[in-house]
Amino acid sequence: MNSAFGRPNAMAMAYRRVGVETAVQGASPHQLIMMLFDGYMEAIAQGRGAMRDGEIERKGRCIGRAARIVDEGLKAGLNLTDGGTLAQDLQMLYQYVTMRLTLANLRNDEAILDECVSLIEPLRLAWRDIKDQVDHGTH
Repeated sequence: MNSAFGRPNAMAMAYRRVGVETAVQGASPHQLIMMLFDGYMEAIAQGRGAMRDGEIERKGRCIGRAARIVDEGLKAGLNLTDGGTLAQDLQMLYQYVTMRLTLANLRNDEAILDECVSLIEPLRLAWRDIKDQVDHGTH
């Protein structure tokens, strides 16, 4: 159904894009990382669904998005100068996850997607759980 204001689906997508951009502009550094973790999980879930539906192009886009979130978001945000061994360990983990996501995409392998989720989920949960400490400035 089209209206004078455009297709309802297109309008919903535009609203969502604006909502995401607004959320990013007003987000704290902690919230931005949380958004990356959540976006990663969402991309993996969408990739899994596309894999099951045999939608190869969409599967590739979704898994590629998850890999970019890890590589260009989480890994790029590490402070390797001051972060010590934790930052170095996370860098190696993120490199491994990116490699495994590529393999999952090439092989249509849900088990590898499960592995990638299980490697990042503990970090996502820990990051979520420190929110109150970050918000209140306590350590």
